[in-house]
Amino acid sequence: MTLWPELDLAERYRKAQVFFDAQDYRTAEDLLVEVVTAEPAHQASRLLLARTYYHTAQLRRAEEHLRVIIEREPTEAYAHLMLGRTLQRSGRHAEAVPHLRMAAIMMGEGA
Repeated sequence: MTLWPELDLAERYRKAQVFFDAQDYRTAEDLLVEVVTAEPAHQASRLLLARTYYHTAQLRRAEEHLRVIIEREPTEAYAHLMLGRTLQRSGRHAEAVPHLRMAAIMMGEGA
């Protein structure tokens, strides 16, 4: 079922941002899944969906989307940071270290 079928994808993305900011992650997730399904190359939607999954402890889903982002754009520092934090939260600390280091270097925080 499509939420707000009268809204185009850009409006759904903006509405999802509002719900995310209001910490209504489930509604944000529903909207973002629609956007990412329709436009899988839209990185901002995919990143917000990954963040939504992270906040709802759907860590495997967050990881999957973050890996897609990094595969497509290896210099996306925030995706590396989020992937590192997701892996840490999953108890996979050794796997998290390279991503956290990469994020720190790309964000100018050193190693």
